[in-house]
Amino acid sequence: MSLNVKSPKNSFTVMNELVLPNDTNTLNNLMGGRLLHWMDIAAAISAQKHCNRIVVTASVDNVSFKQPIKLGDVITIEAKVTRSFNTSVEVRLDVWAENIPSGTRVKSNEAYYTFVAVDQSGRTIPVPEIKAETPEEIELYEGALRRRQLRLVLAGKMQPDDAIELKALFAKN
Repeated sequence: MSLNVKSPKNSFTVMNELVLPNDTNTLNNLMGGRLLHWMDIAAAISAQKHCNRIVVTASVDNVSFKQPIKLGDVITIEAKVTRSFNTSVEVRLDVWAENIPSGTRVKSNEAYYTFVAVDQSGRTIPVPEIKAETPEEIELYEGALRRRQLRLVLAGKMQPDDAIELKALFAKN
């Protein structure tokens, strides 16, 4: 089976949501779980565009909330595949909160999600390669292997001594 090589532009997704009262806590801030739900949807769309297959969430990296997102803000979630591996893809997400009346727009969150492509029976299947083109895409692409190794070490699926890319960050020249 031959898989195409795709550009990250092919899998870029922008999703907008309006923060409504049902999305907020008692302080009128967006609930973190609701944002994670929206981020998962945007990331899955990007992963599916890249793979042209069903994908399932395999992991979510650390998500830090830089500042609260308020009731009435418009959330913009930008998602794009940064690298593909054998059967998985890494997706980078950037979250922006915009207060339309005041004209302010701030970056609220960023995260990396990992998805695995599966067939109709739930078995993993190969995914297309990705070709990073711009300097930013190349930087994200190259960092993806280190992030992947860190995820695998933390999940107990890789021995730290086998994480060559991670070890290189700490090697003394």
